[in-house]
Amino acid sequence: MAKTCQNFLMGIKLLIEMFPSYLNLIERGEFEDRVKNFINALSSCELCPRACRVDRLKNEKGKCETGRFARVSSYNPHFGEESPLVGYRGSGTIFFTWCNLKCVFCQNYEISQLGEGREVTPDELADIMLDLQRIGCHNINLVSPTHVIAQVIEALRIAAWKGLNLPIVYNTGGYDSIKTLKMLEGIVDIYMPDMKYGDNETAFKYSGIEGYFDVNKRAVKEMHRQVGDLIIDDWGIARRGLIIRHLVLPNGLANSEKVIKFIAEEISKNTYLNIMDQYRPCYRADEYPELSRRITHKEWEEVVRLALKYGIKRLDGVRI
Repeated sequence: MAKTCQNFLMGIKLLIEMFPSYLNLIERGEFEDRVKNFINALSSCELCPRACRVDRLKNEKGKCETGRFARVSSYNPHFGEESPLVGYRGSGTIFFTWCNLKCVFCQNYEISQLGEGREVTPDELADIMLDLQRIGCHNINLVSPTHVIAQVIEALRIAAWKGLNLPIVYNTGGYDSIKTLKMLEGIVDIYMPDMKYGDNETAFKYSGIEGYFDVNKRAVKEMHRQVGDLIIDDWGIARRGLIIRHLVLPNGLANSEKVIKFIAEEISKNTYLNIMDQYRPCYRADEYPELSRRITHKEWEEVVRLALKYGIKRLDGVRI
């Protein structure tokens, strides 16, 4: 009898974890207040750690170059993301224009730095989410959402009213405010932050931001507190949890060991980690000789070995 009860409770827990979080908030009548809080925050914007304090409701623009409405570059089922996100029908990616980082080697610089994209209303953004669901995508994957998260939440309310029921993936460069993340608790199902650098000085040089590693560590801790380690269902699809990305840079510039050590010792050895090998010199990388070449396979393998050394074994695309 006790075992039957335990199995029942485990089943209930799994159902809760597989149910998109924002639908629980809507059911409890708490989502409206979240939307209001996010929109009000635009009046003196501190939604990201840059804290520009411009009035985006009046279309003033800070470092992210984005006023009242979000801009979208493209949206589509994506099959190049992490395997638990892609599954067999693709991850429903929405690429937002502009970014709160200024990475000199950005591979999507036409979108993030040059502003390629079009402005969308909340209703249009909601329809994009619903289109991705109709196509059959497993999730709604918000790419570079940090600077437009208020607009996303505004649209999510509309989409949910119209039947959206997919998990939300917060796919971020990792320079995120703790206050904003706390406002997102119970809305985001899967956090997918970059951990780009293991020191602040390198981050300032190549991404133009103060204190990246310190901010990034606090943000990732908060994300993990909210959603825990990645949960993958019986079909291999991610339902809830944390995925971390770390891009290997040439010449050890990302200070990868500090990143790996932090994940293993202060997040979880069960973290799902993607050690990315696709660095190539883009945008302004040729202005920095140390960034002006692709990484070698040996450089990537060294970071994989570091992850294994520190006990992290859930590595995307790596057979152990």
